[in-house]
Amino acid sequence: MSEVPIHAGLADLAAGYDGFIVDLWGVLHDGVAAFPEALDCLERIREAGKRVVILSNAPRRVQSVAARNAELGILAAHYDAVMSSGEDAWQHLKTRPDAWYKGLGERCFHLGPERDWGMREGLAYDFVAAVEEADFLLNTGAYSASDTVETFRPLLEPALARGLPMVCANPDLEVIRGGRREICAGAIAVYYEEMGGDVRYHGKPHRAVFEICIDLLGLGDRRRIANIGDSLRTDVAGARGAGIDALFVAGGIHAEALGVTPGEMPEPSTLEALCAAAKQCPTAALPRLQW
Repeated sequence: MSEVPIHAGLADLAAGYDGFIVDLWGVLHDGVAAFPEALDCLERIREAGKRVVILSNAPRRVQSVAARNAELGILAAHYDAVMSSGEDAWQHLKTRPDAWYKGLGERCFHLGPERDWGMREGLAYDFVAAVEEADFLLNTGAYSASDTVETFRPLLEPALARGLPMVCANPDLEVIRGGRREICAGAIAVYYEEMGGDVRYHGKPHRAVFEICIDLLGLGDRRRIANIGDSLRTDVAGARGAGIDALFVAGGIHAEALGVTPGEMPEPSTLEALCAAAKQCPTAALPRLQW
């Protein structure tokens, strides 16, 4: 695997691109507060006339994501559009575009916290209170910060026994909220798959959601587009799969593995080892999103 160039900020690279697909959690905020240097970077990108689409593996619709962004200080002026894994899942549940979705049935058990209940709005399904009553599962994530995948085994075992398919609205395995790691819907979905369950995923790293973002950017040459994200598994792999450059933020989800704090440059050898283990090679790395 070739050496990954490490740059202090996006200013070194910005001239090579006309548009950016930017991750949210770990790049623009930590679930509690936005990163001031990242907001400054977005402002400089926009001042340079470049386009920005925010792409999040949030299991919520884009209106909800945008509203939460605004609460954190990430304003509409900072970007051109927002896309989310939740929006992609909702659209599939709404339109049932293929045989898998057409076969789901009408009764849905929603595995997820109340804050994700906006995913139910506008969908013509019967949201039932028990797995035993359901035709399929909608998975938007854990109920509390202390949950582990084992927490859900009593729920998933009867679902598996009934052969219920699962729609996963967030493929992320974990997130760091205010410095604490929590499992995401993706960890529960992988656990269900390992048990033998059938899962359909929406969001990064799957190519379809990147193609939506590329269309939203409205740029003809994808060689002039870069994805900025902190996950080798979802951001880097997804960008590579979509044929665009991948700019890796070292101070996010992999900061502990790299032995860095946000803003600290990773050791090249440590970064190389991490990328080799993940079998993913970013185009370049940044300590955090900053100009």
